[in-house]
Amino acid sequence: MTDAAIRPFVRREAEGENLWFLGSLVTVKADGAATGGRVTVVEFVNPPGFAPPVHRHLAEDEMFYVISGTAEFRCAGEVFPVGPGDFVLLPAGLAHTFLVGADEPLRTLQITAPAGFERFATEVGQPARERRLPDPGPVDPAALGHAAARHGIELLGPPPTH
Repeated sequence: MTDAAIRPFVRREAEGENLWFLGSLVTVKADGAATGGRVTVVEFVNPPGFAPPVHRHLAEDEMFYVISGTAEFRCAGEVFPVGPGDFVLLPAGLAHTFLVGADEPLRTLQITAPAGFERFATEVGQPARERRLPDPGPVDPAALGHAAARHGIELLGPPPTH
């Protein structure tokens, strides 16, 4: 049985809402409105050396399919080096982060289930004026923490540096 409100669609390579989010480019490919709240799919481009704070999603499983670049994902005390073609599952409730390799940007398809990540990215980020990585800039940790809490994400520690 399918939800009649959900319609098939195609988002082309450069299509979707573009956001500058924590120093990265996010392109929303499918949001909760398009998937009946089941899943969010975004394309991430993270700059070389990027790392988000250690955090956990209280309700969302987070998955990444690596398109290009390398990174080291860290979750629940385990370390997972990844490269193109690799898939990473970060279950809800487990502390995690990742560190992008120094040589090139990391391009991934990020899937979160259930949907909702796009609302957090929209609140914290800003519309991208161009489809490129944003210029480096400061992040207000207090504002990020408050927004994360509103979206069921707990910030647990600083980003890794190595």
